[in-house]
Amino acid sequence: MSQTYEFYSARAREAAADAKAAMLDNVRERALRSEATWTALATQARAVAKQREKIETEKAAEREAASTN
Repeated sequence: MSQTYEFYSARAREAAADAKAAMLDNVRERALRSEATWTALATQARAVAKQREKIETEKAAEREAASTN
C-alpha cells in the first residue's frame, strides 16, 4: 500500500502533539522518535513522487518524439 506525503506528515504532526502533551519523559522521547521517523518517511515519499513525475515526463517526451518520427 502506497502512502502519501500528506499521510506521513499528518502522523508526524500527531506525534509532535503527543510529545508536547506528554507528562512522562519516556513517553515524550518515544513520541519525538516517532515524529522523526514519520518526518523521514514523508521526505522520502515526496522524493519518490517527484522522481516518478520526472520519469513519467521523460517517458511522455520519448513517446512524443517517437510518434513524430
